[in-house]
Amino acid sequence: MEQFLDSRGRHRVVITGMGAMTPLGHSVRESWHSALEGRSGIAAITQFDASDLPCRIAGEVKNFEAKIYMNFKEARRMARASQLAVAAAVMALEDARLPIPLPNPQHAGVVVGTGMGGFERADENLIAYREKGLSKASPFALVSSLPNMPSHHVSYLAGTQGPINTVVAACATGTQAIGEAADMIRRGRAELMLAGGVEGLVHQAAMAGFSAMRALSTNYNDEPERACRPFDKDRDGFILSEGAAIVVLERLDQALARGAHIYAEYLGYASSSDAYHVAAPDPSGAGAIRAMQWAMADANVAPDAIHYINAHGSSTPVNDTLETQAIKHVFGNQAYHIPISSTKSVSGHLMGGAGAIEAVFCVMALHEGIIPPTWNYETPDPECDLDYVPNAPRQASLGVTMSNSFGLGGQNACVVLSKYNG
Repeated sequence: MEQFLDSRGRHRVVITGMGAMTPLGHSVRESWHSALEGRSGIAAITQFDASDLPCRIAGEVKNFEAKIYMNFKEARRMARASQLAVAAAVMALEDARLPIPLPNPQHAGVVVGTGMGGFERADENLIAYREKGLSKASPFALVSSLPNMPSHHVSYLAGTQGPINTVVAACATGTQAIGEAADMIRRGRAELMLAGGVEGLVHQAAMAGFSAMRALSTNYNDEPERACRPFDKDRDGFILSEGAAIVVLERLDQALARGAHIYAEYLGYASSSDAYHVAAPDPSGAGAIRAMQWAMADANVAPDAIHYINAHGSSTPVNDTLETQAIKHVFGNQAYHIPISSTKSVSGHLMGGAGAIEAVFCVMALHEGIIPPTWNYETPDPECDLDYVPNAPRQASLGVTMSNSFGLGGQNACVVLSKYNG
């Protein structure tokens, strides 16, 4: 029994299935290869007329057909975020070779996070009511707009009857959802959890809001694939994207008992608060530092055990510099020897889904021994002077990876994953 417990007597947790629906592709495999090969998911916005906005590009999930993954009638009543989450969950369960609905439903649960859920449905309903009266308002709009609906729909799909939760932590959401779900297994609250993050936020209100904040890139509307350039001196803002990623987390003994394919092992996670500002990060980077240090402590690994960091790397002037400084603080001189990359360079920023797809990319890096690069890194920034794996994937033998997510409201989260070694 001891082999199934970690050094602190907690249940060991492994990842046995993954699903993704992103601007880079309609599966984990397609998204992963796009990240390796530099096929950007960022393009001109098609979901609405963005011609009057200073940023007219985003990372949209192209040619998404919800009816492929779920009942068409049910899909019509869901917000886009819920549709994307269900699609990713279907793929994750299939990848884990698990039936739908799941067996032992009382021992299975869901933690799916989102930044804003299906808020567009409430917005659209308000417009319909004002323009055409109450008879044209949808009875499903308010419910479908709630941020807990992606978790509900994934739970309904899989038939889970155990713990269910919704993490709403802006850009840190996906990472925190995976960490909270894994902790439920560690504590014996569940044997299997579906966990991840989603956002369906390419919407006029969101684009207008971020534009008013001057947070989005505006210099590359005619070259959208070059717009997201983390750590590059000429970065001028992030690119808003949508998408979902879901992983299947299982208690190790249960995974082995059913002969599951194990992609990687979950080692630890932590979250922290800047307690500083609603939008600006703490200029000292203290919150990010705490999240990384605490995550390694939870994982029981030393800084020199980290072989790769998937950075938050949002491509904003302030955040990339602060993350670089925080990594230097945590790792000291070793920071210069750790490969670091931001896959947002081709995916854009999936907000609530970002941490989840980036954790998936960490798993793929461990599984295949390849580090995804930071694309569009052309002009070095003296304040960002680490190894950002520029413009080409790198073969590497990886044992332990870290994924960082730092969000609005000063919410920070970090997850540590490792190769499964039995």
